[in-house]
Amino acid sequence: MQFRQQALSKLQSPEEIDLPVRFARPQGLLVLIVTVAVMIAASVWAVTGTVSSTVKAPGILTHGQGSYILQSPVAGQVTAVLAQEGKRVPANTPVLKVRTAQGTTVVRTIAAGRLTTMVATIGSVVTTGADVAAVERVRGADDPLTATLYVPADSGATVPVGASVDLTVQSVPTQQYGVLRGRVKAVGRTAQTRQQITGSLGSSQLGEQFSRQGQPVAVLVELERAPGNKSGYAWSSSDGPPYAVDSMTLAAGSVHLAAQHPIDWLLP
Repeated sequence: MQFRQQALSKLQSPEEIDLPVRFARPQGLLVLIVTVAVMIAASVWAVTGTVSSTVKAPGILTHGQGSYILQSPVAGQVTAVLAQEGKRVPANTPVLKVRTAQGTTVVRTIAAGRLTTMVATIGSVVTTGADVAAVERVRGADDPLTATLYVPADSGATVPVGASVDLTVQSVPTQQYGVLRGRVKAVGRTAQTRQQITGSLGSSQLGEQFSRQGQPVAVLVELERAPGNKSGYAWSSSDGPPYAVDSMTLAAGSVHLAAQHPIDWLLP
């Protein structure tokens, strides 16, 4: 009570009535000014600034015509391999010779393309319907490469046609040559099953790999051409790698979505 009486007596003292009242210390006033300035700057940025987001997905470079799996029509032992992996072959080209109890059967390609994988080897035993090779359909030597990204189904709807894409190619050192440039050409309407991916790429291993996190949506990416580069395509570096990039090469893509104003996230 003694301290309270002293405080009241000071307030009632006529000598201090004309003293100015201090609302805030100088340090507190500075903090207030800085806080208000930051809030104003944040509000202006929320309205006028833009933020871009990306969708990342695994993918593969192909010639865009798809692939097919060549199967043996008979059971027997492989006695000869007649085609070389990586080479272009016309339709009806002999690929294997298989010796059966009834004689020797020649396994031939169904359609023209590039022999991407040779599963059967000399001396191996195959059964009827066994996978012996994978052939990528190619119309001609100058067919351009495209990239197919397998985007998670819940993100597929956010990918717009025409969006820019940066592709990290497995066979190209990113730190040295940068990323491959492209734009979204088409977005699949439905998610693809493992069997559909296998049928399109001609590889059950790739079908399993790209569907491991669920059924994805296929996004077709058109690569930017650069005839002056050795690879024939545009890279984030000036020249890109001094060699051609092969089809069926794995890649990882970053799709750049449309930029948004931060305030759009707060508005319904």
